[in-house]
Amino acid sequence: MKVNTPYILAASILIVDDQESNVRLLEQLLADSGYTRVSSTMDPRKVCALHRKNRYDLILLDLQMPVMDGFQVMEGLKTNEADGYLPVLVITAQPGHKLKALQAGAKDFISKPFDLVEVKTRIHNMLEVRLLYKKLENYSKELEATVLERTAELRESEARYRSLTELASDWYWEQDENMNFTKVSGPVLEMLGIRVGSLTGDGGGADDDGWNKDEKSALQARIAAREPFLDFVFSRIHTDGSERKFRVSGEPMFNRSSRFIGYRGIGLEMTEKTEHTMTAEMHEPRR
Repeated sequence: MKVNTPYILAASILIVDDQESNVRLLEQLLADSGYTRVSSTMDPRKVCALHRKNRYDLILLDLQMPVMDGFQVMEGLKTNEADGYLPVLVITAQPGHKLKALQAGAKDFISKPFDLVEVKTRIHNMLEVRLLYKKLENYSKELEATVLERTAELRESEARYRSLTELASDWYWEQDENMNFTKVSGPVLEMLGIRVGSLTGDGGGADDDGWNKDEKSALQARIAAREPFLDFVFSRIHTDGSERKFRVSGEPMFNRSSRFIGYRGIGLEMTEKTEHTMTAEMHEPRR
């Protein structure tokens, strides 16, 4: 990730110094270097309000000023710096102030009297780092927004899927890894007349529950193998001797770590009409 030179030259810069000669010198230096958005103030009390309004990419801050010195200005800036980065390049003639300024939050320093080559180099380098920081922050926000957007799309797609499956079937169901029903849309339990798990033999099935044993074993084998099943037909004999048939389709679910977390699917009770339709589909020649 790089920052192009035109982007650096368009950065917003504030010069803060109580000496007009220093301000004019720095303004001229920056203008000659191609910087286009340079402003200044000789009143350190205005810096925090100006930065809050303009969000400068760089503040050239003199440390020794009357009424309010540079250290006090930096403390004030910390209270309204939203992104946690203090874009301050301090100006000082006191060697002992350099370390103290860095500890106070400044990112770099310029020594007085000015070495113009050093001043231009330090300003350029600090702006490059600052703009990279902002670019990375904006990228993180865009990435977060994209993730939220995709998550919303997936949820909407899931809702549409469930809505369509409900329209195309008598019930929609989901089971956990222990085959306990976790989501049911439609009167599936009432329709099947079963306890949770009885279709799979996990905590509810009995030999006299009325389900066809061969069909039940075949379904259990599919589920044990974590296989999907389409239009699986099974039947149940009620105590009054009547038979009801059901058609169910399901697929295994896995999390991002590829761990099995259950099944989901759809089902419907078969009538004479659906049996004839299904038989016709099975015998229809494939193209």
